[in-house]
Amino acid sequence: MLRGQMMDRPLLTTSILRHAALYHGSTAVTSRFGQEPKHSYTYRDAWDRVQQLANVLTRLGIKAGSRVGTLAWNDFRHFELYYAVPAIAAVCHTVNPRLFPEQLIYIINHAQDEYLFVDPMFVPLIEKLWPNLNGVKGVVVMTSPDFMPKQTGLPNLLCYETLMAEAAEGFEFPEFDENTACGLCYTSGTTGNPKGVLYSHRSAVLHAYGFLTAPGISVTTSDAALVVVPLFHANAWGYPYAAAIAGAKLVFPGPKLDGKSVYELMEEEQVTVSSGVPTVWLGLLAHMRQSGAKFSTLKSVTVGGSAMPKAMLEEFELTHGVTCMQGWGMTEMSPVGTIGALNPEQQKLPVAEQHEAKLKAGRALFGVEMKIIGPDGSEQPRDGESYGELVVRGPWITSGYYNDEAANRGAFTEDGWFRTGDVATIDETGAMAIVDRAKDVIKSGGEWISSIDLENAAMGFEGVQEAAVIGVPHPKWQERPLLVVVPRTGASIGKAELMAYLERHVAKWWLPDDIVFVDDLPHSATGKLLKVELRRRFANHPLPGIQAAE
Repeated sequence: MLRGQMMDRPLLTTSILRHAALYHGSTAVTSRFGQEPKHSYTYRDAWDRVQQLANVLTRLGIKAGSRVGTLAWNDFRHFELYYAVPAIAAVCHTVNPRLFPEQLIYIINHAQDEYLFVDPMFVPLIEKLWPNLNGVKGVVVMTSPDFMPKQTGLPNLLCYETLMAEAAEGFEFPEFDENTACGLCYTSGTTGNPKGVLYSHRSAVLHAYGFLTAPGISVTTSDAALVVVPLFHANAWGYPYAAAIAGAKLVFPGPKLDGKSVYELMEEEQVTVSSGVPTVWLGLLAHMRQSGAKFSTLKSVTVGGSAMPKAMLEEFELTHGVTCMQGWGMTEMSPVGTIGALNPEQQKLPVAEQHEAKLKAGRALFGVEMKIIGPDGSEQPRDGESYGELVVRGPWITSGYYNDEAANRGAFTEDGWFRTGDVATIDETGAMAIVDRAKDVIKSGGEWISSIDLENAAMGFEGVQEAAVIGVPHPKWQERPLLVVVPRTGASIGKAELMAYLERHVAKWWLPDDIVFVDDLPHSATGKLLKVELRRRFANHPLPGIQAAE
């Protein structure tokens, strides 16, 4: 075999920020965070501070392969850690601070974090966890001296900005194998311990390239991207890397993600593009309705993490003129796998048909291979009707969970494809649609009912803010759907009128056996519906006319 004669240069995340500093050096990175004043600097400034931070990490004794944990929201300091830690061949372990204490203890100990970098509001949390943390040498509070905790029981508590002020400028970053680990993120599974996904420099750079090729995601040198997705979750969907490559302005919102705060930040920073989970966009749209506000610069939003309600799509596009798309991915996929942008033929369709097409998760990015398989492992037809388990493979998809052989068992097919746990269809255009999570699909009388489709139908009813569908035990049909609804503020909804609406939009045998109205729905730390909690809460819900099965 004749080898090509091209330079063999490693794909390292360090090179991304260096490129941004050289060629997009004056582009802004802005942050709004807690009590601190609003912060703004440039990619060139960020590059200089990342070099200082590398000196800090080296002085703390962080070496190649060391794990450095972060418990922090989205701001410039967390962004700096994204680059400085991997640049010295260490691993940036982003920890979800919303997890249960037992999960946090497991994650930090399992990863063997040597230092924790935390926002000030998480110091009390770390104090509670500290007696059970093994091997953590110290805690760095990501703030300035003025905002450091006045009292703490933590030993070796350090101040980020004090360390930075004492650090030398400039750093000679090493070059190393591109397959070196750069990031670690644990999935917050509903059963068993969380599972670690260990990203490499190569996978992070390739994922950023793939992200930038995604049709409809406008991240260019002319754009301002609001990073709503937490930096502690699946690489913030790739924005910290992709935006820097493209030279797009980055806007970090800190912890304030209510509708009013998100809207005000979008207007202040002239945001053009953003991505987030449905709960964030539901809050934003509710604020827009209540205040009568309009977007002046926002061009497009991407919805991921959970299925995009049709009502949300229509409100963004028809009311506000903002392009809205669905994306799909997983922590194990770095995470982006598909984008639901329309192809040229679909763009010629009537708006109603375009919206139906956009409700699918979309086509795979180049770099992601996907197929659906039946129970025997055989590939199912791409006809939009045949469904099966969705499996994927590619250079930014995990090859195994970190130090967890038990989790790896059953996670892959015999020929190496990753089992996503989703039930899906793929149509003739290659567009994938999630039918349901395998554990959420409702099995009624031998037939499947998609909780996602039923939820989307309910969301189309005027006055419904959010909806969730779960299966409730039934003595005859095995399971029947229960619809749980959060009404919009001030709305009055009756069961009968909502059921009459659903009768016009879903098959009769899909209709929920009951509807329950609640003030709010439980969500995971990343904004996904916690159906496991709903199933627990309504396990013994008595369906009309029968006694729920024990």
